[in-house]
Amino acid sequence: MKISKKAGITIFTLAGFIMAMIIVIHRNPGADQQEEFWKKVISCSVILVSCIIFSRWYDKFTSLPVELFQNRRLIWKLAKNDFKKRYAGSYLGALWAMAQPVVTVVMYYVVFDKIFGSSGPTLRSGVEVPFVLFLTAGLVPWFYFSEALNNGTNALLEYNYLVKKVVFKISILPIIKVIAATFIHVFFVGVLLVVAVAYGYYPSVYTLQLIYYSICLFTFVLALSYTTCAVVVFFKDLSQIINITLQIGMWATPILWDINSIDAEWVQILKLNPLVYIVNGYRSAIYEREWFFQDFFSTMYFWIVTVVLFGAGALVFKRLKIHFADVL
Repeated sequence: MKISKKAGITIFTLAGFIMAMIIVIHRNPGADQQEEFWKKVISCSVILVSCIIFSRWYDKFTSLPVELFQNRRLIWKLAKNDFKKRYAGSYLGALWAMAQPVVTVVMYYVVFDKIFGSSGPTLRSGVEVPFVLFLTAGLVPWFYFSEALNNGTNALLEYNYLVKKVVFKISILPIIKVIAATFIHVFFVGVLLVVAVAYGYYPSVYTLQLIYYSICLFTFVLALSYTTCAVVVFFKDLSQIINITLQIGMWATPILWDINSIDAEWVQILKLNPLVYIVNGYRSAIYEREWFFQDFFSTMYFWIVTVVLFGAGALVFKRLKIHFADVL
């Protein structure tokens, strides 16, 4: 069923209005009211501008999601083939994809926990979280993000022979690579749950939020990938820049350290990084027993940023794709 342009604009505008009303109505008595006021002003302004831009360039924004939905069966099939092809011919196959992150976790655990004696954060109940659980809950989403972003960025370069085919929908290539990375991520979420159980943190209804945060991460990295995969075709150095950025980003994201242990003014700056929301979310789902909507403005901020990035990625990809075949 195809939605008309008028209906699509109406639905998006209505969703933006509802989101803005929720932001305005939301009250957090324990927070700085002046800070809350400016958060609301900025959030509502971004929503308003987004609605105007979406209405103006509706066709350009919606063409990408429509193509992905129409080719969903082909995407799933190619994603499975991509995952199998990556390890074809090796004796251990997909186990190699799981080996490196596991070795990394063990290495960090030995260095920071056993050698330096690092400890995990202390919950409000006074219970100290084991460092290996704290570390694993941060590394699992980070591994997924870094692998999916690298693979998504190089999707058009790797499948350049498909880009040159006139009848092939090249817009599905980045999402194929991101889905292929998701298969490994599912395995590591299982490892995370095993580690949690080993330390006495058994699955609960809060654990279901891992699905929500995985969807958040999938959407966010996909939004980035459509921009990076289009730009890297013309600027090959972008791959190296992304690798360096990921190295810096790992330390700028609270993976090896607790964000609650630093000054409050730095917390607000660091939370501008959307991955902070994801990493904290994984930990909340595993051992903090908190719902994602309890951190209201972080949730709103993450989705606003993600939607804006996805819209920008769709525009960049659509604008540049007519030149892909000539360059590749």
